[in-house]
Amino acid sequence: MAGISTHVLNSGTGRPGAGMRIDFSVRDGDGWKLVKTVTTNADGRTDQPVLAPDAAKVGQYELLFHVGDYFRRQPGAESDPPFLDTVPVRFAIFDAQQHYHVPMLCTPWSCSTYRGS
Repeated sequence: MAGISTHVLNSGTGRPGAGMRIDFSVRDGDGWKLVKTVTTNADGRTDQPVLAPDAAKVGQYELLFHVGDYFRRQPGAESDPPFLDTVPVRFAIFDAQQHYHVPMLCTPWSCSTYRGS
């Protein structure tokens, strides 16, 4: 299956990052064009692929994770303003036949991502 998918894990609690807003954009000339905004479900995943397999094209993409807003809504929010606010993950599709899974693991103080399967 080609396309783009993601999920969010709150690494501090080991629980899914439910309710996180993610803006999905595509590179357009010198800037970024917002394609859509999605929100993670109770499992920390999106209900549909971020980009459907038949829409996948070689190019540059961005997932903008609204980490600060997510942690502000959690019990015991640790700082305001948050240390991390929006976290952009920019990556390229180099083969539109492959699947690109881009997870976000985060705490109020750190985040990491990788190309998953």
